[in-house]
This record gives sequence, C-alpha cells and structure tokens, in this order.
Amino acid sequence: MLRAIIFDFDGVIVDSEGLIFNLTREMAAQEGWTVSEEEYYRDYLALDDRGLLEHLFQTHGKPLSHERRDELIDWKFRAYQAIIREGLPPIGGADAFVRQCAARYPLAIASGSLRVEIEHLLAKMNLRECFHVLATADDCLHSKPDPEVYRLAVKRLSSLPAFANEPLLASDCLAIEDAPLGVVAAQRAGLRCLALTHSRPAEELRHAEWVAKEFAEVDLNQITTEMN
Repeated sequence: MLRAIIFDFDGVIVDSEGLIFNLTREMAAQEGWTVSEEEYYRDYLALDDRGLLEHLFQTHGKPLSHERRDELIDWKFRAYQAIIREGLPPIGGADAFVRQCAARYPLAIASGSLRVEIEHLLAKMNLRECFHVLATADDCLHSKPDPEVYRLAVKRLSSLPAFANEPLLASDCLAIEDAPLGVVAAQRAGLRCLALTHSRPAEELRHAEWVAKEFAEVDLNQITTEMN
C-alpha cells in the first residue's frame, strides 16, 4: 500500500545536474584529469561528493587522502553556493507534482546533496513546506547505491504522527529517481521506484518498477493502485 513518497533531489526536483557536472569536471581538472559528460552521467550520477571523489581518484589510480578530499569538497561547496545563491529552476512539472503528492501523502527527500543546499533551493522554489523529512549527505556514511539514505528517510518518516498506529514499512514507500544507481539504492532499501528519464535514457532505468519521460506522464493513481 502506498503511504509515503520519497524523492531524490538533483535531476528530479531541481535542474542542477548540469551544474554539478561542470563542477565535477573542474575538480578533476585540478588534478590534471578530464571527465566527459557521458562519463559523468554514466558513472557519477547519484554519488555524493565523497563518493564522487573516491570514484574519481580510484579510476585514475591515485590515493585520496582525507586532507585532499576535504579540500576539494570545501572548494565544490563554496563554488556551488555562489552559483545557487539566487536559486535554480525546478525540473519541468516538478513543483505541481510535488504539491499534488503532498496533498495525499507524507513526503521525504533522500539525496546525496547537503542539507543546506536542499533547504535553500526548496525555499527558493517555495516547496520546503511540502517535505516532512530530509535525509541528506550530512546524515550518511555511504553514498548511493548503498541504501543507507533511503533507509534513513523511511525511519524518519515512520516517526511521524501519521504512522503512530500502523508502522510505516519500506514497501509502503515509492521512491522517485533519475539515476540508475539511485534506483538500485531505493530497491535495496525495500522501496519500489519510479524512474524519470531526466538524466539517463529509459533503457538504463528499466530495472525500476515504473519509468516515465517526465512528470506530466506519471499517473499517480495508477501507481497507487498497483502498489495496493
């Protein structure tokens, strides 16, 4: 039974993936490496900053010290903060869809972005009040495709008064993702997943239970019926 919905953030609600790709490319350039757009969307999508840097250094055969990791994460944080100061546009149809969902279900976000970034951008889009729970990179030791962030989102949702009499299960939750590894993370946590082809083609997302091109194509009533 569908009782709650958990959204990924970048590439699902906010149109930020292109900016994050550019910053990833700039971080790689600081080490003398290149990251192509195809490589980023294939291998780095859904990773948090720590996971991204670990993968970047591993693929280039160079050890990553804690000091260098923290330097690059701080550089990316400051650069991204400057870019998003005035906000970013939502993905087409995201604001209306989020409000439609919030009228029916408790909502959460499970994202590899930092809480301060998510809070700021949601406020700029006037969507912060729609989400009861945020589970972010600040809260987790492991990046997607590890299920940690989704498990935490379910746990925090389950503490809401709406679920006091009947505990919320992971199987009661729908995840909404745009990245193949994000779909894996949600499913490993026991959720079913709607994948949107905002960032990757449908064939790379076919392991999701539902796939749609955009929010306008999503039939929430049908998903609810099928989950029930």
